[in-house]
Amino acid sequence: MSAAPGSKGKVLLAYSGGLDTSCILVWLIEQGYEVLAYMANVGQEEDFEAAREKALAVGATKVFVEDLRRELVEELVIPTIQANAVYETVYLLGTSVARPVIARSQVKIAQQEGCTHVSHGCTGQGTDQVRFELAYYALAPKLQVIAPWRIPEFYQRFPGRNALLAYAAEKNIPVSQTPSKPWSTDENLFHISYEAGILEDPNVTPPKDMWKLTVDPEDAPNTPERITITFKEGKPVRVTNEADNTDLTDPLDLFLYLNTVARRNGVGRIDIVENRFIGIKSRGCYETPGGTILRAAHIDLEGLVLDREVRAYRDEHITPVFGKMMYNGLYFSPEGDLLTKMVPLTQTNVNGSVRVKLYKGSLTMEGRWSETETLYDMEQSSMDVQGDFEPIDSDGFIKIQSIRLKKWGAKFQN
Repeated sequence: MSAAPGSKGKVLLAYSGGLDTSCILVWLIEQGYEVLAYMANVGQEEDFEAAREKALAVGATKVFVEDLRRELVEELVIPTIQANAVYETVYLLGTSVARPVIARSQVKIAQQEGCTHVSHGCTGQGTDQVRFELAYYALAPKLQVIAPWRIPEFYQRFPGRNALLAYAAEKNIPVSQTPSKPWSTDENLFHISYEAGILEDPNVTPPKDMWKLTVDPEDAPNTPERITITFKEGKPVRVTNEADNTDLTDPLDLFLYLNTVARRNGVGRIDIVENRFIGIKSRGCYETPGGTILRAAHIDLEGLVLDREVRAYRDEHITPVFGKMMYNGLYFSPEGDLLTKMVPLTQTNVNGSVRVKLYKGSLTMEGRWSETETLYDMEQSSMDVQGDFEPIDSDGFIKIQSIRLKKWGAKFQN
């Protein structure tokens, strides 16, 4: 028997408009909760108005749609690029970077509306459940969390898609007639991910029509496209492309443009097996078009302008830890706070521009320069000009470096 709606409290549900969260919404009402629905616009291609109407139609008392795209780019994407952060050397953290802004906004609305609970539709096997809930608890320790896919009563009642479809039919929940893809996706303006279904076999080649954002590199234009990206303190501040008269300086606009130019040139695809935070290996395919360009250009510019020891320290002590922190959902944590404050300190001198060639899925850095940083000295580096560097000085440097090596090598002499 269903409990009276609202008798157990008020819950703000992270809602997508899909089958799972629509069924969760109705199930929560059935359990006795008043349900408010929350959707975050983080750049995914979504009909938010249709989703709003659907949530209201199936019982939500209020629906909130929040545009978080600028927050995502300025507060999460750009600092992640500044840190050159990745997870396990290849994953550009596309899903991970969006979770802090989504969770923060959900908590804010929940508090404003006097909610007793927040809820989400994450599975009990993935890392997203961890990311959302650690953020909830850090930002609002007294809020209670309902995770249906970890409640036996729920997941035993709905062991698969057919059970959800039957429940939707019973409760008059509108269901899209579009055939379900044999994989699941998560999308924001930084990337799209594909996992589960046929992709669970790591030896299955993704079908060509799976990739949504980028053109197949084999089908990309036969003519290279060239752009120039300018950075100030490690942040992209300008993108130009003479071929299409592009000249952008707004952070969100230039990032969206980088997505566009990367997509049409087939840039940004990866297919990997990663280690989830909870200990399960997972196969994932990702498209991160604009982010792939930005990270590569940023790394290239650092070679020109960043002090050797600062770069080495950052690469060893900040970059991998930042990536792991983001992947594991610990942005709102003492270490997350520390790392986000440390990254800008490494970027003071990352000022300059990089010329990038895009061609059939590949990126080539064709040149870089800085009008303010002077660590690179053409005369010192030249094989043809001596400049103010005396080659004889290298003699003493090598002798000092060889002292311990001579002692080590002497042990093996007869």
